[in-house]
Amino acid sequence: MTSLPLLVVDAANVMGARPEDKWWRDRAGTARRLLSRLTGWPQEDWDVTLVVEGVARAGVPEGDADGVRVVHAQGSGDDEIVRVVADSAGSDAGRPVTVVTADRELCQRVRALGAETAGPGWLCRRLDPAP
Repeated sequence: MTSLPLLVVDAANVMGARPEDKWWRDRAGTARRLLSRLTGWPQEDWDVTLVVEGVARAGVPEGDADGVRVVHAQGSGDDEIVRVVADSAGSDAGRPVTVVTADRELCQRVRALGAETAGPGWLCRRLDPAP
């Protein structure tokens, strides 16, 4: 069992929570900036997985990026997040998992698998602390 809790980030949902990024104009660029913020964040408390879907996938390569695992959803990002959580529950039983999303249906799905949830604001406050 991995000792660090898993943090699964719904990239589309977090990007949509920050209108100042104008994510709708450049989804790939916004995904790249989100990944940069995650890799610049001290990760000693988490194993971080970023799930990216649609055209935003063009902004970040799949695989390991400076300690953040990037997963490209081939279909629904929500379905891929559920798969990541379910895989973790199977391979690392008892490992705490938190999914960052504000999607209510997705929250219900991952909670049914034993994960906790946090909203995009929770993550953004940690990535961009007030001076």
